Amino acid sequence: MTTADPAPAPSLASFASPLRALVFGAAGGLGAALAAELAGHPRVARVYSAARSAAPPWNFTLQDEASIAAVVAAAAAEGPLDLVIVATGVLHNAQLRPEKSWRSLDAAALAEAFAVNATGPALIAKHALGHLRRDAKSAFACLSARVGSIEDNRLGGWHAYRASKAALNMLVRTFAVELRQRNPGALCVALHPGTVDTALSKPFQSGVDPAKLFTPAHSARALLGVLDRLTPADSGRLWAWDGQPITF
Repeated sequence: MTTADPAPAPSLASFASPLRALVFGAAGGLGAALAAELAGHPRVARVYSAARSAAPPWNFTLQDEASIAAVVAAAAAEGPLDLVIVATGVLHNAQLRPEKSWRSLDAAALAEAFAVNATGPALIAKHALGHLRRDAKSAFACLSARVGSIEDNRLGGWHAYRASKAALNMLVRTFAVELRQRNPGALCVALHPGTVDTALSKPFQSGVDPAKLFTPAHSARALLGVLDRLTPADSGRLWAWDGQPITF
């Protein structure tokens, strides 16, 4: 059972209005919830929902840089972007399973985890950061995970997922340094959504406290609320759904 407590609706008052947002991974559980929450918000004028299954020009794959560039170009053609969210990621699939031991490490699995969790978001940043609004607050945010924190790693395991999310966190920090020089009013952050009731977490929910298993809608509202409260001074960090910073 997921938490019954809905997160409060974010005001998004710290952003300019009308707001224009681009969501990559908008067909996934949390990505779809983020896109829906933004689309229904009175301060949001337009939400560009990009996904592998979307119709052109909003269809993309993380391993195809040209498709990413095309999505960003289509959205930016209508003006600067206030908010770009990368809601993509992989923990498991038919070929990829979270490792319990170093003896399970596989080169192909590692390569896939890094391609989806780190390289793909980096290529989105490459094309999107330059299109963030400059005359008001804007934000670039990637979904990361607490298990990507090196300092917080006390259990081990999940080598490919942990390492690829740690790489994403470092990329976010590095992008934030450059962004501070080029666009001081913008921020670049990583976000930990908590444990969300989606396909990504489904096989690992048995030990989760029901009060800490969130619906996608709950997590989407919480994350947007965090982005609303953050300032450019908070850029380059990993933030949890409750607004608390997580050490890298």
